[in-house]
Amino acid sequence: MDSAVIILIAGAIYVALYFSYGKALQNRLVKADPNRPTPAHKLYDGVDYVPANPVVLYGHHFASIAGAGPIVGPAVAMAWGWLPGLLWVWFGNVFIGAVHDYLALMSSVRYDGKSVQWIAGKLMSKRTSMAFELYVWFSLVLVIAAFGAVISGIFVGTPGAATASWLFMLVAVILGLLLYKWQIDFKLGTIIGILLLIGAIYLGFKYPIVASKHTWLIALGIYVIIASSLPVWILLQPRDYLNAYILWFGLILGGLAFIVVGVKGLGTFTAPAFTTWSANVVGGKPSPFWPTIPLVIACGALSGFHSIVGSGTTSKQLDNELHGLMVGYGGMFTEGFLSTLVISSIAVYGLQVFKDLKIPVDYNNWGSQYAIQVVSHGLKVKIFALGYAHGLNDAFGISVHAGALFASLWVAAFALTTLDTATRLGRFAWQEIMEMVHGPDILKNKWIASIILVAFGIYMAWGGSWLIIWPAFSGMNQMLASIALMTSSLWVAKVQSPHGNWKWAVVIPALFLWITVTAALVWFLVVVKPGFWVSLITIVGLLLNVMLVIDWYAAWRKPAEEYAAMAT
Repeated sequence: MDSAVIILIAGAIYVALYFSYGKALQNRLVKADPNRPTPAHKLYDGVDYVPANPVVLYGHHFASIAGAGPIVGPAVAMAWGWLPGLLWVWFGNVFIGAVHDYLALMSSVRYDGKSVQWIAGKLMSKRTSMAFELYVWFSLVLVIAAFGAVISGIFVGTPGAATASWLFMLVAVILGLLLYKWQIDFKLGTIIGILLLIGAIYLGFKYPIVASKHTWLIALGIYVIIASSLPVWILLQPRDYLNAYILWFGLILGGLAFIVVGVKGLGTFTAPAFTTWSANVVGGKPSPFWPTIPLVIACGALSGFHSIVGSGTTSKQLDNELHGLMVGYGGMFTEGFLSTLVISSIAVYGLQVFKDLKIPVDYNNWGSQYAIQVVSHGLKVKIFALGYAHGLNDAFGISVHAGALFASLWVAAFALTTLDTATRLGRFAWQEIMEMVHGPDILKNKWIASIILVAFGIYMAWGGSWLIIWPAFSGMNQMLASIALMTSSLWVAKVQSPHGNWKWAVVIPALFLWITVTAALVWFLVVVKPGFWVSLITIVGLLLNVMLVIDWYAAWRKPAEEYAAMAT
């Protein structure tokens, strides 16, 4: 197979289905109305409810949902070969991920920016809302643990990315002040922001900051506690707007590079298309592709975390209902294209990277050694960064060092966004739980709520095995997607289109995903036998998951007339 062919097929799939399947969901299920006021206008408060330019909001949403997930997961899933992971990404994007993201966003928009947990409570029961909130909070602890481990690893392995990332945050604050405080021309502010961003990348290249993993984990913990409590216009919106430029530049440059490499005859996939059904992946154990694939590819195909972002921060910033398709549906497709690029870069250059680094992985032992060697040598992100960099070098003559630094910054910038967005959302969830149980006021304080969440997450990342933490996070995340999609299926079937057949486009993927991930998490507990804290969170998640699906079934049996009051 050739990289140019794969990139062109992916592009054709995403463009065609955005304008066909996506538009059908917008018009037949959501029934988007540009004249209906969104929560950003109805409830404007200058902190969380702030209407955003659709391009700015797209940048925030994508950067928040992407993080390192669409890169790390597909990179590790290459242990099964490039074909299984690629098919899962495409299948998951089209039939599950994009549908899930768009409906979670738009159902929240219809209910004043309320969370998907709140909507589940209204559609099912109060018990459902509490169970969902607890599940979300535990899932966000694992998000912080997994992404804290990934970012600290990037900063240790590529110190220049650390310098550039922290300077990038400073640039974002400057841009936020220019656009919102001093209200300069939007285009002028964009130009200034991009120039400062280029300067940050250059300074990162020249002045790398060297520190240990634990030092970076402490710094990251302090950063996310502060960043998650700032008004969205100071850091979140401008940073993620600039992230959109990094994203598009990286995707377009990488996509063109691997097309050019293919045309030059240098893009032949050297990695195996398929290795074995049970490659050594999760916890270093032989892992059957089904059902364990969602324990590895956490975001590239679909992600429950997206529903928390969509209904947590994005829905409060949507300026017009018609922008929802580009932000929610298009954001998931963009993530899928990124994962396609990751798989292509490793499929072409993975063996060369292993050879250059003198790591004992070859074509014949790929299935048994790939994932173990990638994790033990800290290559979870680096194997993509180096493969991507080799592609830029072969296509355009860009140095491998410069290309790898840019790719590492790209991943770090998105992962930092996910980290502080997860903290903000975890704070919301904790405060809502405290309200439900009538907890003391001190535990409702935003700083206390953030500190509890972050301390727990950083503690798990401090000494935990990545091959254990990542599958636990990924499994809880994918289960969250099935529960959120079930919630959306009720909204569609009982409120939006009670007499239509399109509801099955939501229900069938939700049930398939629930069965798959439940089986995967049970396998994880029985075969991998993770440590105490990971096992405890996973068991609690499974119990809450069973309770939620029982509540969903009870609500599904109710007549649509009982939900008439929820119509908007």
